[in-house]
Amino acid sequence: MIHSHSYIHSNDKENAFYQDAYSKTKKQTYQEEDIQPRNDWTINDFEIGKPLGCGKFGKVYMARERRTKFIVALKVLDKKQLIKEKMLNQLLREVEIQTNLRHKHILRMYGHFFDDRKVYLILEYAGRGEMYKLLIEKKRFTEKTTAFFMASMANALLYCHSKNVIHRDIKPENLLLGYTHDIKISDFGWSVHASSRRTTLCGTLDYLPPEMVQKTHYDNTVDLWCLGVLMYEFLVGQPPFMADDKQATFRRITNIDIHFPDHVSENAKDLIKRLLTKRPQDRIPLSELSKHPFFHCLDKKNQ
Repeated sequence: MIHSHSYIHSNDKENAFYQDAYSKTKKQTYQEEDIQPRNDWTINDFEIGKPLGCGKFGKVYMARERRTKFIVALKVLDKKQLIKEKMLNQLLREVEIQTNLRHKHILRMYGHFFDDRKVYLILEYAGRGEMYKLLIEKKRFTEKTTAFFMASMANALLYCHSKNVIHRDIKPENLLLGYTHDIKISDFGWSVHASSRRTTLCGTLDYLPPEMVQKTHYDNTVDLWCLGVLMYEFLVGQPPFMADDKQATFRRITNIDIHFPDHVSENAKDLIKRLLTKRPQDRIPLSELSKHPFFHCLDKKNQ
């Protein structure tokens, strides 16, 4: 539990906190090192602001590091619940992986600490919040907006794969937005080091690739499949393999049963199909993605 003395109670102080947070987070970038690595963090090092979200194991708060005034997101997790659900090892893996990743489109993890009851993760604050909320608000994105986000995603995943990290759970709920609408991949809870091929069934049902549905070996090409599902959802407003029940969804995935609305362009269809291929080795490599004609809409001469 976060101690009450850590909260900012006065309205004046609270307003000043959020105004300061707004101005500072617009200037903060992933390159800044205002928060130096430490192994002696405590909750008293932070002023705690408003809740940003909640989940099964705890809540996320806006927070400000007292010494530097650096704005962060503080994820507060219930240790007893993590142990009960046997999720502690998965959390430790997430911390290990995310702490060592440095990319402008990957949410930074500055550090972590714990006490008798809670585990605290110190994360980069993404000022525009969750991608899925923006998608719900807009219903679907234009092809130009989709291309902008997809190019960023491909760049970030290429970096992850160069570090032998597979994310395995790419979806709108795990993407955040900075103040300049730069995309941030978050939630590395299902990610693994790609030292060997795996057979674990994980991730989100609508985003599972055929090789995971069929429980066969898979590698980092599962992220390419997820990228194809994400692109479809950006353009259409829902995942491509939705069905009435789990087994029907699995059948659609296995059969690559995909249908496109009329508003989706031929270039977009082609790229999605090249990502959503049954044979993992046939999926378009991340290194070639930006060369696809779909991304011509981002060229300055076409603007």
